[in-house]
Amino acid sequence: MKTVDLIRWQITLSKDLTASLLADMLDAPLQFPTVNGGNHPIWIAGHLAYSEANLIGHMLEGNDNPLLDWKPKFGAGSEPTGNSADYPSLEELLAKWDEVRQHTIEFLDALTDDDLNKPSINPPPGREEAFGTYGKVFTIVAMHPLMHRGQVADSRRAVGRQRIMS
Repeated sequence: MKTVDLIRWQITLSKDLTASLLADMLDAPLQFPTVNGGNHPIWIAGHLAYSEANLIGHMLEGNDNPLLDWKPKFGAGSEPTGNSADYPSLEELLAKWDEVRQHTIEFLDALTDDDLNKPSINPPPGREEAFGTYGKVFTIVAMHPLMHRGQVADSRRAVGRQRIMS
């Protein structure tokens, strides 16, 4: 198996696992995972779409993030609100993540295994170790949805849904 094929499988699996939990929250998209707040499903879906667009579009392609106007609501350090008027619908956010992912797959499909060692164009200053090569950025694309999946699972439990896996 080629490394780019393994990456394609990893990013597909991590998105599918997380997006399926998010889709299960269409009727409770603003449910915070704890009584003390946290990241609710709408924020997570928007954050994952925004972040992936930044990882590929900005860090690897050298362009502005195509979702740059989402930064105040979904960028690192943003705080989720409980006001639905602050956000697009969860359905819209999941559809946008699908669009972003399609672009990610197209970009990945044009790479060879050797390309994974190429330096990133715009790694965050001071975080070059984590985001310094194409391969490292794609590792983050694979891991990031799983980092937030537990928050969605907690939001599901907060509305009384049973665990999917025990």
